[in-house]
Amino acid sequence: MKNTFKIAMALVVMLTTSVFTASAQGYDIGDIATDFKLNNIDGTEVSMADYGDAKGFIIVFTCNTCPYAVAYEDRIEALNKKYEDKGYPVIAIMPNNTDVKPGDSMEAMKARAKAKGFTFPYLMDEGQKIYPQYGATKTPHVYILERTTKGHEVKYIGAIDDNYQDASAVTETYAEDAVDALLSGNEVPEKKTRAIGCSIKV
Repeated sequence: MKNTFKIAMALVVMLTTSVFTASAQGYDIGDIATDFKLNNIDGTEVSMADYGDAKGFIIVFTCNTCPYAVAYEDRIEALNKKYEDKGYPVIAIMPNNTDVKPGDSMEAMKARAKAKGFTFPYLMDEGQKIYPQYGATKTPHVYILERTTKGHEVKYIGAIDDNYQDASAVTETYAEDAVDALLSGNEVPEKKTRAIGCSIKV
């Protein structure tokens, strides 16, 4: 009886550890991303379910205060302008703890979006509950999702391109290549790249 109890407890610990590890790692290619409902800079709440005609999404974890994220702002805006009408809008999510980074407060996000003329939603991950589900670790960190019969399937994870310092010197446009492939019904050529940026502040 004692041995049976010990075996049962060991199985519980193993299962608990396994679930925790999968959750801590976030999404991988082929996983189905759950929807969210987060506050936008315009005072509304935004979720993927709001986009009835979307074929998918370009989810970008980004912020005001990271130099890498700032360097990519115009390129994120360009992605939305290029792909929103084709069914792949950008949704930007600010994942940082604003107690640690006051420059990423909602008021600061509103000011930055106005100054840069963002045409995409800029949402706050209040409570920092969403970015761990994705497994995002950097700003910026990109997840491209495709709407399928199973849900929003993760098709690409990583960087926007291969040169954060100089947009004119980019030779690999990972995010664009992924969306173009999906729009053409093809496999994403490079499904995972290393996101370059600032660590998310907890």
